[in-house]
Amino acid sequence: MKTNYDLASRNNNLGTETAFSVLAKANKLASEGRDIINLGIGQPDFKTPENIVDAGIKALKEGHHGYTQSTGIPNLREAVSNDIERRHNQYISPENILIVPGGKVIIFFSAMLMGENGKEILYPNPGFPIYESAINYSGAKSVPYQLSEDKGFSFSTEDILSKISKNTSLIIINSPANPTGGVVPKSELEKLVKGLEKFPDVVLMSDEIYDQFCFGENNFTSMLMYPEIRERLIILNGWSKTYAMTGWRLGYGIFPNKLYEKAEKLAVNIHSCVNASAQYAALEALNGSQKCVLEMNNHFKRRANLMYKKLNEIKGFSCQKPNGAFYCFPNIMKTGYNSSEIQNLLLDNLGVATVAGTSFGKFGEGYLRLSCANSDTAIEEALSRIKEFFN
Repeated sequence: MKTNYDLASRNNNLGTETAFSVLAKANKLASEGRDIINLGIGQPDFKTPENIVDAGIKALKEGHHGYTQSTGIPNLREAVSNDIERRHNQYISPENILIVPGGKVIIFFSAMLMGENGKEILYPNPGFPIYESAINYSGAKSVPYQLSEDKGFSFSTEDILSKISKNTSLIIINSPANPTGGVVPKSELEKLVKGLEKFPDVVLMSDEIYDQFCFGENNFTSMLMYPEIRERLIILNGWSKTYAMTGWRLGYGIFPNKLYEKAEKLAVNIHSCVNASAQYAALEALNGSQKCVLEMNNHFKRRANLMYKKLNEIKGFSCQKPNGAFYCFPNIMKTGYNSSEIQNLLLDNLGVATVAGTSFGKFGEGYLRLSCANSDTAIEEALSRIKEFFN
């Protein structure tokens, strides 16, 4: 029977995250017997630490099966506050912390709170593709600012400030950055904070989900270090990357007083609350030993250095040393292929899954994202295959 209903037009504005499409194709090829090495998905290859898993199981056995507060269990919000004070020496009230089912929720909440027809939202490009998707869905105009290779994939404050108009409502920044591995220097962040004094109505959303994976010359600086913008600052963070908890679907946002109540209402309307046992697991992650975080960071640092060196041995490739996250973002312009072509070639011909730079925006053309979240052996084998093909 034929149907003739129409979808709401805003659905045409939604983008997607190509890494999951690449993962699906890679898994399909592997199921058919192909030898596939996945350097595409941005997911730690480590298991969630045992003490965290045990805490989640214990919570279930103790009967934590029901709804929790829409904002998150009080003990977890307090633990987040304590963690921030421990790491950044800044006090954030638990009353400003919202526990959500994954970091993407904070991206959408920020876009929904600040975006509508007639508004403009600035975002990094190349950058996490959900930024642009959420902005477009909100009805606002998405305005990219470029993260350029010659600046170490940091942003230029002058460039951002020049793009602010009377319609600008929100600026999104991300450091350490996906997909580039860039870390914005403290000096640049200070210039941005100073520059925003002229634009008191513009809100800033800082995606700091990779904040504990830094291993370059530029150390990570949280935007929480600047109290002068605290009342117009949204922070995105969570457990997925830091504690290898991607499948637990758990993140948090820090909202200023003026926005918090509205963000909580969005939570009530969209997801009610976050999985109870996952929150108790997250509580253990913050209160338990942090040895796992240091160990993973050391592994990613070693792998990033390995990948960086191997990529620069491949004809037509050139790669900057990543400063954080767990990605390399090599320039492949001299290969003669565009980003999409080389992504498909590597997977179809060589069995190596990567993600085209254009999956992260128009300024990603000529680049390729490779994840360091795989074993040293897998990385060496994958890059050996690529080197043999191009050399």
